Amino acid sequence: MRQALATALVLGLVAAACGTRLDDDAFGGSGPAVSGPSTTSGPNPASDVGVSPTQVTVGLIVSKTSPLGPETFAPPSYGARAFFEGLNRSGGVNGRTVKVVECDDQSSGAGNLDCVRRLINDEKVFAFAGNSIFQYAGAEAVSQAGVPDIGGQPISNAYDQYQHLYEIYGSSAPRDGTVGWDGVLYGGSEVQRWFTDHLGVGTAGVVAYNQADSLRFADLTADLLRAEGYQVVREQVDFGVPNMDAAVIDMRDKGVDVVFDAIDAAGNVTLCKSMDANGLTVKAKITSVQSWTQAVASDYVASPTCRRSLYATATDLNYADTSVDVVARFRADMDASFPERADRMSMWELEGWASAQWLTDAMESCGAVLTRTCVEAYMNRPERYDGHGLLAPRDFQPDPDPGAPGKGCLSVARWSDEADDGRGGWVSQTPVGGFDCVDVQNVAYQAG
Repeated sequence: MRQALATALVLGLVAAACGTRLDDDAFGGSGPAVSGPSTTSGPNPASDVGVSPTQVTVGLIVSKTSPLGPETFAPPSYGARAFFEGLNRSGGVNGRTVKVVECDDQSSGAGNLDCVRRLINDEKVFAFAGNSIFQYAGAEAVSQAGVPDIGGQPISNAYDQYQHLYEIYGSSAPRDGTVGWDGVLYGGSEVQRWFTDHLGVGTAGVVAYNQADSLRFADLTADLLRAEGYQVVREQVDFGVPNMDAAVIDMRDKGVDVVFDAIDAAGNVTLCKSMDANGLTVKAKITSVQSWTQAVASDYVASPTCRRSLYATATDLNYADTSVDVVARFRADMDASFPERADRMSMWELEGWASAQWLTDAMESCGAVLTRTCVEAYMNRPERYDGHGLLAPRDFQPDPDPGAPGKGCLSVARWSDEADDGRGGWVSQTPVGGFDCVDVQNVAYQAG
């Protein structure tokens, strides 16, 4: 989609239900490849804040301490740190190693502002990468300071509002201080189209909490489903004490054959347990990129039937497809830096790694004279970026007609208990090393 749908949900929901919207000729080069030190004449200068002749300091803000649990927002930070550690082992970028300074904002607005001030004013960071923030209260301060924030997770609307913030999914919003296009965002129906085209589903359940952001995302999901000709069955459960059984029984009785939701990862586990307990068997239970994780094997142990129907969508290649060189590099970096996370491998870790790679490519384009201005010129160029084949191409070019139909691209995977020698894993349903792209409608929704 033109705007990365990604999430208005303060519950930590991520818009996995979105692809990226492209022209037919979008798939091409991604800019310079990541490499070790360059051969430059003379020593590197101390060319900007946080840049010395031998080192560049990068900030990383993560809501690791969270009421939703330590795994809810932390995975991108592991991926970003693994990339930079691998980069440093190979000599850094243009003769400089990367020093990462991480700050846990403890999932509070005040904590986030404190992290922003400390990293910018005290640590003198050159840029941010791998951010995954529950309440980005310091977003305006980051932008006012002119510090590039590259490849962050758009858990709030900040990345579609401020000039110097660049979300991992790209954005075609003006980013002029107002969210989206005067408070309106857009989502494409490529996910909904894919499941009708490939599974023949037609009656969709949409489960949401009785919470404003969850309901807003569910409204959009329902509109996208209707745009693709689905019959929609809406279900609302209490956020504090969700009665999944009543919702599941109603969906079963109404012939639902595919389930979408606007609830968090823990809620999805509970929903699947109820589906198994109440005999709701569907062709697909769609989960988010946040839940595209190896932990499915253990998290869904009590709902094996639902687990086997799990599908996830993203605009990145499947982390399990190690036959693809760039995915293999991600896995090698993770194995070297965080071997203990093998059973929690996730697409969010891959996106954090891709964030660090994107910043590194931008820095490499600058050569010896590394500046924020040069990095942002790379980020704002008209050429789309594909992360060396890891990402469906994306950019930050403002779209004057965001409601026009466009091409949506995505990757899709299904959980298989038989994959990885019986340990279970995500099996790509779209071409390995590629994406499925279709022409779809674009639906407007209020940013909230």
